[in-house]
Amino acid sequence: MTSQPMDSQVDEVRAFNRFYTRRIGVLQEHLLDSPYPLTHARVLFELAHRQPVTARDIGDTLGLDAGYLSRIVQGFVADGLIERTQSTRDARSFDLKLTPAGEAAFAQLDHHSRETTASMLSELSEPARRCLSRALRDTQRVLSPRSEAPRLVIRTHGIGDIGWAIERHGRLYAEEYGWNAEFEALVATLFARFASQYDPAAERCWIAELDGERVGCVFVVRNENDPAVAQLRCLLVDPLARGHGVGRRLVEECIDFARTVGYRKMLLWTNDLLTAARRIYESHGFVLVEENRHHSFGHDLVGQVWTKDLVRPEP
Repeated sequence: MTSQPMDSQVDEVRAFNRFYTRRIGVLQEHLLDSPYPLTHARVLFELAHRQPVTARDIGDTLGLDAGYLSRIVQGFVADGLIERTQSTRDARSFDLKLTPAGEAAFAQLDHHSRETTASMLSELSEPARRCLSRALRDTQRVLSPRSEAPRLVIRTHGIGDIGWAIERHGRLYAEEYGWNAEFEALVATLFARFASQYDPAAERCWIAELDGERVGCVFVVRNENDPAVAQLRCLLVDPLARGHGVGRRLVEECIDFARTVGYRKMLLWTNDLLTAARRIYESHGFVLVEENRHHSFGHDLVGQVWTKDLVRPEP
């Protein structure tokens, strides 16, 4: 069941809306020094990218009142920007299409929009631009209606993935559990050891991507004390991807790989407060074999060791 948002969260979204509408000038009478207010410009955009298209299609996309949209269309026809022809798909409707004058008007508007956006981005450093791009993609993904399932891809690691995994572990565990830099240092040590001593015949790291964005990771290495035991380490699922089976898929990759290369058992260490991860381990047949209290990462914790036999019994 979805919880109700806090008042502070509502206020933050509204504050951002006010900031951004001022920043890009959509509250001005005419958008980007053009003759058109925002809604008229959006209609022109739809016409330029969906020709031919009916007024009803545009209204459904933009959520516009039919009467208001009809007046905009009539104004564009009177100004010679669009032409109407009987729809070949629905005899009761008209297809709308930009005239050469309409295409020129849109081209000028689009050019000004690109120049304005480029000018705004030019004020930022390259790291700041990358940060903004990530934030915009995340915002669009979170607010988009889930009409279709996002595309989940599990792949082996590549250049840049190890650094991302270390940074994401440190930031996420600090935000969600208040763990200090000691935890990020531990993760960095484990990943550095994996990267510098990587044996592709017996070890593997996987990255999960949801709609092209990295949202999770895990890796398997040979246990230092027993070469017949595979150790699962650093399972992480970004909050944006939770509920899509990312953690389950990553753990399944680990188990399948470990069996394929001949490990007889898999072992992992975790902490009892990481309940979502523990449920995944339990659902895949891991058994809790050891618990110990420790003070780490700025907190008193209960560490746990879980194991799973990988050798299937004879039929």
